[in-house]
Amino acid sequence: MSQTHPLTTTTFELPGYRVAKSFGVVRGIVVRSRSIVGNFGAHIQSLFGGNISIYTSLCERTREDAFNQMITHAGELGANAVVGVRYDATEIGPGITEVLCYGTAVCVERAT
Repeated sequence: MSQTHPLTTTTFELPGYRVAKSFGVVRGIVVRSRSIVGNFGAHIQSLFGGNISIYTSLCERTREDAFNQMITHAGELGANAVVGVRYDATEIGPGITEVLCYGTAVCVERAT
């Protein structure tokens, strides 16, 4: 991922901050399919074993896009942080996958 928002966490607390307001669940959803070219390239890589970088790159881009959508959704609600961040993935059909990134949008203030 190119950059992670500094006020996101998989936990429900941010050290040094207190939650002033909760806005509820926010999410980012991306549905992607593998292309014929990508499948062909991945098949070639699988013949040699090891990491299939074409799929790794696709997964990383998809997760980053879902994360960024979640952050945008939180910002639209007035939040400056997201706690309890999670990812989920579901295969919708052959070669089509939904990736969901979700968490709780909150407004945090520095703890005094």
